[in-house]
Amino acid sequence: MDLLRHLRYFRAVAEERHFGRAAERLRIAQPSLSQRIRRLERELGVRLFDRGSQGTALTPAGRLVLAEADQVLAAADRLAAAVARIGSGAAGTLRAAVPPHLGPAAVAALITGYRERSPGGELELRELTTTAQARELAAGTLDAGVVRHPCPAPGLAFGPVLHQPLGVLLAATDPLAAVERLTAADLSGRALVLTPRADDPALYDEVLTACARHGCTPAAVHEASGGDFTRALVLSTAPAAPAAPAHAEAPAAPGTQTAPEAPATPGGAVALLPRTTAGPGTVWRPLAGEPIGWRTSAAWPADGHNPAVARFAEAAHEAMRDHAGMRPARAAAVHPRPASEFPL
Repeated sequence: MDLLRHLRYFRAVAEERHFGRAAERLRIAQPSLSQRIRRLERELGVRLFDRGSQGTALTPAGRLVLAEADQVLAAADRLAAAVARIGSGAAGTLRAAVPPHLGPAAVAALITGYRERSPGGELELRELTTTAQARELAAGTLDAGVVRHPCPAPGLAFGPVLHQPLGVLLAATDPLAAVERLTAADLSGRALVLTPRADDPALYDEVLTACARHGCTPAAVHEASGGDFTRALVLSTAPAAPAAPAHAEAPAAPGTQTAPEAPATPGGAVALLPRTTAGPGTVWRPLAGEPIGWRTSAAWPADGHNPAVARFAEAAHEAMRDHAGMRPARAAAVHPRPASEFPL
């Protein structure tokens, strides 16, 4: 027996105090309604109505059942509404992640944008590398994420890819700090600080490949995950005294200053990062022509797209575009490994 349906029929009869009017209200035949009420009485083992020629009246047991039925039906309605909100993505908890160095403004805008789109929903957001996100998305412990490409993970779907140019974080005492816009070749011979290869191996390789293609051969590569540690590595290897910048002989783009030649003894380490607010003792300089960048997009299991994931992907794209300086990625030429960038 469909108990909820029978209780709704019972409540209609109790409110109308007449089987005919209740049947008309419920848009079912009166004999069918009478049969259902009798079946409910058999199931409960009590008589619910005193039936008469002028109508019906609740028995004492019927009045008790009506009070309980109201609570049961109200709870059922609340449950159905909650399930509908979860199904539409307007409620429930979405487990999501973002990669390191996405930037506080972008992360804050992402959280705010998702809340605006899902006022009844909860966003459980963590910071995870692309590799960790791909693993959790495949395992079902993550619903959606923001990943950096190449992200060669089968079974994932991606939102529109955005390009984020990388610049150089270096010590304020570094001779290169006097140049407003550097070239990748200016960094040749320096130690580079990159995110650990174990976190995003394909991205790590792609960045070094792009460096090589644009004339940058690093003397060493240091790995650092956090912003503080990255800055510490840069500062710890900073040149002791600034030197006046000398102009390089390489042709410069219009409006571009050229860095001084790398000293015979390589200078301090520099970090490749998106535009950031440099901390004390450091400065950030863009790279002319934006030869090196990260490509970022929302990601989710290909068979797990739902309204909540769609809202997250939309909020993430908007936050990265408006608050992280990202823009739609150009259709770049694809070079076979290990010569250059990867297609994903």
